Amino acid sequence: MYGKLSRKTAVHVWSYDFVKAMTHDGRALRIVAVIDEYTRECLALRVERRLGGETVQSREAAIEGRPREMLMYPEIMVIPMREELTRAGLSEARTAADVDTAVAQPGTTMVVVNSICGCAAGKMRPGVRLAMQHNAKPDHAVTVFAGQDREATEKARSYFGGHPPTSPAIAILRDGQLVYLMQRSAIETSTAPAIAQELTRAFDTYCAKTTA
Repeated sequence: MYGKLSRKTAVHVWSYDFVKAMTHDGRALRIVAVIDEYTRECLALRVERRLGGETVQSREAAIEGRPREMLMYPEIMVIPMREELTRAGLSEARTAADVDTAVAQPGTTMVVVNSICGCAAGKMRPGVRLAMQHNAKPDHAVTVFAGQDREATEKARSYFGGHPPTSPAIAILRDGQLVYLMQRSAIETSTAPAIAQELTRAFDTYCAKTTA
């Protein structure tokens, strides 16, 4: 028996996730997602009435032949996921320059790595929205979208002190230096209220204004 291949870098180990669903008329729908096991980003998402081995192989070959910056989701899919955070008061960073500008601002900056995954939808984004209602908050809050805004995401992660890249993730920086990081491993095993509680604790610790 072969053991599970250890993931060491991005574009090293991929996994496939096959999902069965149906449309309103009862017709079958097949979905295959290709996931980078290291970054947990979705490299490809294909929806068909039928999916055979040839379809999966052609998708894999297409991924291998495309530059990494082209591996992204249809924008229409992620618009609601973006707006869920921007409506909570976060600004979007679409480029590396946007990230540098946000982090260069004095004070504290929260950087949220958004994602298409289920734990971002059901846990991270609701948790951030709840936390942003707290009295003490970061001076600035910005979000990047993993798998979509790759340049911005890689730049954001460069501020995370050498920690392995995960999505989703939530970081707090003070004057450009990392002071707090919540990785995917903590997010996916938690709940939205618990994430909000932990973030408000971090806000009180790192972002509360001191009075003379």
